[in-house]
Amino acid sequence: MVKRIDKTFTETLMTWYRENRRDLPWREDKEPYHVWVSEIMLQQTRVEAVREYYLRFMKALPTISDLAAAEEETLLKLWQGLGYYNRIRNMHKAAQQIEAQMGGIFPQEFDAIKALPGIGDYTAGAIASICFNQKTAAVDGNVLRVMSRLNNDDTDILNAGLKKRITAYLSSLYPEKDCGDFTQGLIELGALICGPAGAPKCEICPVNAYCEAKAAGTAAALPVKAKKKARKKVDMTVFILQAPLGTAVCRRAETGLLAGLYQLPNVEKRLTAAQAIEQVERWGCTPKNLLRSTDYCHVFTHVEWHMTGYFIAVEKMPKIFQWASDAQLAAEIPLPTAFGYFLK
Repeated sequence: MVKRIDKTFTETLMTWYRENRRDLPWREDKEPYHVWVSEIMLQQTRVEAVREYYLRFMKALPTISDLAAAEEETLLKLWQGLGYYNRIRNMHKAAQQIEAQMGGIFPQEFDAIKALPGIGDYTAGAIASICFNQKTAAVDGNVLRVMSRLNNDDTDILNAGLKKRITAYLSSLYPEKDCGDFTQGLIELGALICGPAGAPKCEICPVNAYCEAKAAGTAAALPVKAKKKARKKVDMTVFILQAPLGTAVCRRAETGLLAGLYQLPNVEKRLTAAQAIEQVERWGCTPKNLLRSTDYCHVFTHVEWHMTGYFIAVEKMPKIFQWASDAQLAAEIPLPTAFGYFLK
């Protein structure tokens, strides 16, 4: 790894972090429940988007016991809009496990933390170092990018071996105390200075003296990342069926994308207006009026939904659907963003 780096690197980075870190609600203490919730929310989600979700979640479920006792539908509603809903389902399972097997006390050791549902190396490392002062690196995309530049390393950033090497190397640099500041300093450096978009801000980087890529003039070309496969594109027709007592919703299948969540009725093909009316009649809804239509594209990690939504007033409300009032849609029914767009 980097020849330039020594213990002064650790001290320099930690000093910079303490003076420049962002004011984030989950940094107000080192309570493991708070750090755990924030780290799970931050997976695949921007910090700006997480802040309000975190505050609302903590107000509703201030303790692990509250999370363990919550109904799944309540959890899904709190999570609505964050996506990747298996994250909250796994958190629920983990909280119940902590309550049942650990007396409601969050485990302190890395291996015990990692054994909980939904927690991998990164999250376990973050919790163990931030909350329990353990020398356990938390290597996410930010840290991989920082270390690729510090090392002037052109290994594919998605290479599993690279992550293992960086994790082991960073663990050797941890201080005896305030391990969490070192963990968060690396992450903060990647978020604020050595970022993913545009050229790295080498001129104001607190550890630029240690950076091999800066010395070689290659920082902007790193990290190297293999091109992703093109996302699959799926055409969909979505039905916003509006009756006097509410809007039609139904459950998705218990497996697959958005498993078990609510949705608006839909079919996986693009229908004309006339075909859409015919489909509504087959469901037994008795269409009264086609109000309007709109198009929307929702992008997931591996697939794009190209959606045409038809707003149709109906007279009959067959029991194949649940007919939800505006109040229920707002407060009770967790509707993923892909479908929530049509109800704005």
